[in-house]
Amino acid sequence: MNFGRLKNVVAAAAIEGVTEVRVRIFGHVLNPTGQRSAHKVLRNKLIGEKVSQWYPHDIMKDDPLVMARQEQERLSKLEMLKRRGKGPPTKGQGKQAKKRNK
Repeated sequence: MNFGRLKNVVAAAAIEGVTEVRVRIFGHVLNPTGQRSAHKVLRNKLIGEKVSQWYPHDIMKDDPLVMARQEQERLSKLEMLKRRGKGPPTKGQGKQAKKRNK
């Protein structure tokens, strides 16, 4: 009788059983063939929540008074530029229209 071969079969079965138990205990994925799978990517935590927590809360979007003041400042600056002749051109009088009319 060949006890060496029997020993190898028993050892292989024991290793396989231990591997299956380890997988169940630690929540790993058993992949004896070594095929590619997306498990490594899927087990990672989602990062969207962490990214959104990193940036501070934008108070300007919540407070209408802040937005109204900014809009008022923008309009007054625009009015000042218009008085100096530096405001935005009326529709059809911009840079492209000047090129076309030459």
